[in-house]
Amino acid sequence: MTLARLDEVLRDALRDGRGVGAFNVIQIEHAEALVAAAERARLPVVLQISENAVRYHGSLAPIALATKAIAQQSEVVCVLHLDHATSEQLVDEAVALGFTSVMFDGSRLDDETNRAVTRSVVRRCRGAGVSVEAELGEVGGKDGVHAPGVRTDPDAAARFVADTGVDALAVAVGSSHAMTSRTAHLDLDLVAAIRARVPVPLVLHGSSGVADDQLRAAVAAGMTKINIATHLNKVFTRAVRGYLDDEPGTVDTRKYLAQGRSAVADEAARLLELIAMRTDVTV
Repeated sequence: MTLARLDEVLRDALRDGRGVGAFNVIQIEHAEALVAAAERARLPVVLQISENAVRYHGSLAPIALATKAIAQQSEVVCVLHLDHATSEQLVDEAVALGFTSVMFDGSRLDDETNRAVTRSVVRRCRGAGVSVEAELGEVGGKDGVHAPGVRTDPDAAARFVADTGVDALAVAVGSSHAMTSRTAHLDLDLVAAIRARVPVPLVLHGSSGVADDQLRAAVAAGMTKINIATHLNKVFTRAVRGYLDDEPGTVDTRKYLAQGRSAVADEAARLLELIAMRTDVTV
């Protein structure tokens, strides 16, 4: 199936009151697992490649083109998304490679510079038919640079979207990147307040630390794109470790990586269905 733009997928989900799962690709097994999960759930999925993953691989093209090929062979809608890019050059490379969405992270820049650079990124990407996500209000835990307890102001978020023209906005409402326990408590009243002021879909980063009931409540309150990475890495690692504990003589990497791939497919399918489920949660 043809790759879709993020704004199109999120617009449909927002209209229907659903959440959309956005999961990180690090190895090719992740891409295979996530597409298999989406096909099983019959739901769209956002395949994210982060700037950190690019740094790990040494370049963007190999993992990006492999992920793109897997997505294009899928029976469901997939978005190929560059996540947390701080480099404009990397954004431009992603656009040239056929990404359908990018997240430009200017949160380390001063406010005026962040708005100006984000606006420029939006202008270039929109001309290429690529949607843009950005971040306002630092999300805790990202590389240790964000202060704890930071929250996004609804009026500031509305102004940022108006100034930059972004298609989706990541906001800080109580989650934190790289959490290994699902104990984050979201400010659902704040989610609803931002949703009431901001005309584009909202993105929840750091969702690995958010329990199932809170994820559903976040969607009910107004979140649409739900980013999950660390939680699935835990699932992958646990499956690989379990296999090697049971079969310590294994040297064929395919045998234990297949266990990780299968486990991620199972959990990603469950999460896709969970956040796409209509809920009666009252905020």
